[in-house]
Formats: sequence, C-alpha cells, structure tokens
Amino acid sequence: MAKLVFALNQSLDGYVDHTEFSPDPALFRHFIDDVRSLAGSVYGRRMYEVMQYWDDDRSEWDDAKRDYAAAWRRQPKWVVSRSLQSVGPNATLVVDDVEATIRGLKARLDGDIEVSGPELARSLTDLGLVDEYRLYLHPVVLGRGKPLFAGPRPPLCLVASDRIGADVIRLTYVPA
Repeated sequence: MAKLVFALNQSLDGYVDHTEFSPDPALFRHFIDDVRSLAGSVYGRRMYEVMQYWDDDRSEWDDAKRDYAAAWRRQPKWVVSRSLQSVGPNATLVVDDVEATIRGLKARLDGDIEVSGPELARSLTDLGLVDEYRLYLHPVVLGRGKPLFAGPRPPLCLVASDRIGADVIRLTYVPA
C-alpha cells in the first residue's frame, strides 16, 4: 500500500511561493533523488502547470536540471482539475471522485505518492488521505503569499528532522 506524502517548500513564516526559493546544489540533488524514488505524484492544476516546465528540454540546462527533468517525466502523474481539458505525457486527468481515485492509487501502488499544491493537500487532508507531511523550511521570511496550511489541521507528530544542503531543514510529520 502506498503512502500519500505532502511535501512542499515553505518560508519561516509559513508561506509557499516557488519563485522565492532556489535550492542550492545539495538540495536540488535531494529533490532529484526524491522524484526518482516516488511511485507517482498528484498535482492540483496550478502546481501542475508550474511543473510542466520540465516537459520540454532547454538548452541552458545543466546536467542536474536534465536529471530532474528525466526523473519528473518518468513518473506517473495524476492531475486534479475541473478546468483542464487535457494533460501532458505520463499524466492522467482526474475530474471526478478525487477521493476514490486517491484511495485506489494508495491501495494499488507501493511506495510514496507525493501530493503537490497546498489547496489540493488541504482537501486531501480533510478527507484523511495524507499520511505524511514533509516541510522544507527555507531561511526566508516572505510576510505575504499563500499559506502552507490554511485552516485547522489535524494534530501532527514530528517523526524526523533533517538538514538538507546549507540552509534548509526538512521536518517530517505524521497525523497524531
């Protein structure tokens, strides 16, 4: 049975904004290895549209970016959206019955399935489907933006903390 994991970069004051966090080489290598290890990923529409950047090769990429793109393209993706009409390669559009789809993925797959996007993660948390939270804390204070957690969350229990790269701490929590 697969485990649904919500992993996202966050500022010290609790906001998410992918344009404000650029990983150092060690953290980027961690993300490459993480993506390679996943059974798949579940995306909300907005996060999927951001991540589609990795679908096309770019001449300015270095080896690490090419490695990340290859890992991202290889993994199966499920995109939860009512507005998209289609999705890219190795992706499946989920329009209806998100709960049944995610429960089915968890029952059918082995390993970790990562969920990306705070709004989708909130919905899946409300359904009791998120098994683990991996928060990558960056030493940045944004003072604005989209909060990682909007609204009450279930009680969480810290199960691990890891320093990754020069400045990032990953905190791993499970529902208590």
